[in-house]
Amino acid sequence: MSSRDHAAQQQAVARTVRRTLLALVGMLGFAFALVPLYDVFCNLTGLNGKAASQARAAVAMEIDESRWVSVRFITQQGQGLPWTLEALDEQFRIHPGGQYRARFVFTNHADHPVRGRAVPSVSPAEGSLHLRKIMCFCFQEQTLAAGERRELPLVFQVAPDLPEGIRDLTLAYTLYPVTMPSMPAGDLAENSAGGER
Repeated sequence: MSSRDHAAQQQAVARTVRRTLLALVGMLGFAFALVPLYDVFCNLTGLNGKAASQARAAVAMEIDESRWVSVRFITQQGQGLPWTLEALDEQFRIHPGGQYRARFVFTNHADHPVRGRAVPSVSPAEGSLHLRKIMCFCFQEQTLAAGERRELPLVFQVAPDLPEGIRDLTLAYTLYPVTMPSMPAGDLAENSAGGER
């Protein structure tokens, strides 16, 4: 093999290695971007029962009094959070289009302040497109002082265009801890005062 052929072969190998490395970097970037893209897609479409994470304006809807829908609330404990969350109103029998208020109680069983968040999901997943959360404690993190018990509301509507086949909706909240930086005592008192933030 001539030196010219050998040099051409080395250039071809180097070009292949560069292309492979670029493809690898592109695939890694795409893999990291998939998680936030999937969350955005689920929030927009309601896929996997991901409920909206921001307040939606109350809409004047025609109430469908000919139809009843059962809305049930479930609370679940995530790992590492010394809280309990209780739905005071576990189930509603509602007319689509109406506006309803459910009450939930958070309790911090720890002897120190703890910050956490309630993450919602809706079942069946298609129902999340028709459930409007107007006011919800799940839109923000909550900080509870040691031993604090706090009642917070959920104000919601179910749109009248909910498919006829859906007669039951389940809204589940799972509690997760949020790492809390050290906070001056005055900030904690302000943070803990008065219900929803």
